[in-house]
Amino acid sequence: MRRRERVRSCVSDTISIQVIEHAKRLGFALAGVADVDPSKWGDELRSWIDQGKQGEMDWLADHTDLRIHPDRLIDDARSVLLVADVYASRADNIDTPLKQGQGRIARYARGKDYHKVMKKRLMELADELRAEHPDAEFKVFVDTAPVLERELAHRAGLGWVGKHTLLIHPKIGSYLFLGGIITTLNLQQPTDQTPENDHCGTCTRCIDACPTDAITPYSVDARKCISYLTIEHRSEIDPELAGGIGDWIYGCDICQEVCPHNSQRDDAPSINEAYSPKRDRFDLLEVLNWSEDDRREAFQGSAMKRAKLDMMKRNATIVSENQGLTLDQ
Repeated sequence: MRRRERVRSCVSDTISIQVIEHAKRLGFALAGVADVDPSKWGDELRSWIDQGKQGEMDWLADHTDLRIHPDRLIDDARSVLLVADVYASRADNIDTPLKQGQGRIARYARGKDYHKVMKKRLMELADELRAEHPDAEFKVFVDTAPVLERELAHRAGLGWVGKHTLLIHPKIGSYLFLGGIITTLNLQQPTDQTPENDHCGTCTRCIDACPTDAITPYSVDARKCISYLTIEHRSEIDPELAGGIGDWIYGCDICQEVCPHNSQRDDAPSINEAYSPKRDRFDLLEVLNWSEDDRREAFQGSAMKRAKLDMMKRNATIVSENQGLTLDQ
């Protein structure tokens, strides 16, 4: 390596370490940098979409080339910072049992809207980086850009992608929100943040536990996934799948609850206070009697606002039927 290249590399390494440390000072549990090389799973993504496994999520089929080529998100993109927030504790992986007439909420949606919580800090970091590097460009994303966050997070050393397709960190587990900043800065990955090896091994607990058989190794058919059915699926739900929804009125955590890497341990970072649960369940009769104003009030400041009123009433009806209840509205 020539002297100029060595100096440039040292400068990039120093900037990378500073950026990662800054992200952690902002409260992110994990942070790392990665290249913006094309996805290794482009053919698999196209095949998944061609089979219609995205269901009614038409936006997943949009901008496929951008998802596969993250360097095209901004001109001259060279690297990406990935961060993660912890939203649930492995030491509290089992919920208090539901009473009859109640429906469960997935853990990620029990606190404040992670989009806003994460984006505020990422924007702060991006603004400071712009001041320090005025010739560079920065684009923040938290589920707001066509990016394969989990693959990039794996490259950045934040964990590996499990058989249920979620990112898993060996010491923290999988209850993680992901976000990042793509940039024209040349950030170099520190030597201690190499991609994590796959630790799933021969385990198939997530696959075996899924009530609707949505999971095959390293792939999920969204059309069968309870989270998709209760949050993204706008039309009526196939009666053959409704029974598998069980008590879940919004989302599902089953594949994460059974994962050995989410077993009880106390070495994980603290949960961001913003994600402290406001509620972990809904009264089914209450939801069935909601007006649109009631829904908006219940979802204020929450990521749950993605589910429309008719969808929540549909979900409440399914859960009540699964519990053998007849609820008068």
